[in-house]
Amino acid sequence: MSTIGAAASSRDGAGGVVGPARLTWLHLKYQFLESVRVPIAVLGNLIFPALAMFFFVVPQEEVASDPVASTIAVASLSLFAICSASLFTYGLGVAEDRQQPFDPFLRSLPAGPAPRMIGRIVNGAIFSLFGVVPVVLIGWLFTAAAPSPVQLLAGVGTLLLVAVPFTLLGIGVGYSLSAKAALPVVQVILFPLAFAGGLFLPPQLFPSWLDGISMATPTRAGRDLVVQAVTGEAAYSGAWLVLLGWTVAFAALAGWAYRRDEGRRFR
Repeated sequence: MSTIGAAASSRDGAGGVVGPARLTWLHLKYQFLESVRVPIAVLGNLIFPALAMFFFVVPQEEVASDPVASTIAVASLSLFAICSASLFTYGLGVAEDRQQPFDPFLRSLPAGPAPRMIGRIVNGAIFSLFGVVPVVLIGWLFTAAAPSPVQLLAGVGTLLLVAVPFTLLGIGVGYSLSAKAALPVVQVILFPLAFAGGLFLPPQLFPSWLDGISMATPTRAGRDLVVQAVTGEAAYSGAWLVLLGWTVAFAALAGWAYRRDEGRRFR
């Protein structure tokens, strides 16, 4: 990580000032290397959604043999993988970074927070997509899920859009709490949102009162939008507005938490 600091405060080999794109690349590169050097952290994002797919979807003959139902199951658990990776990467990752002695130095550099933040977001997106791969492979090998290439690409694009509010929520948690506190908080946030959003149980099975609550959650809005992308089944009206509303709210939380942490540590 010292390379980042050196690059941020020096000039490149051609004698020019190192630009923001170069700094962003350096942050992305070293954050990626830091992540893959802890294999269990990477495997955790891969294994749990894949196990949920393998044990709760594949054995259900009526779901696994139905192209639409199995595609919806793959989409739902892919979103769970995205949510899990986003919350743990940012919520726990940011909190752990704040405890490192090198963090205050990085935050005091004249480059500002943007290159590091962008690098973190891109790194999180990469590992989020890693978590989707085994879910899609299991769905392809063991179920009748068969979206067209266009639908698959649309689903991936929608997943990346839907990941934005969860990324911002993770950043807000990471800058608000210590690493010890962030871990249980992320777990407490993730699983109720996943259940309420219909990622584990189809919303069609919800009672009316729970269905109403579900439609107000970012997970349900995201789930229905991803399902719409991969199957053509229309999302409920207002799904984009719900997702946008939560994105704005979580962006405000992330900005407040960052400024609060900066004010506490650098005033």
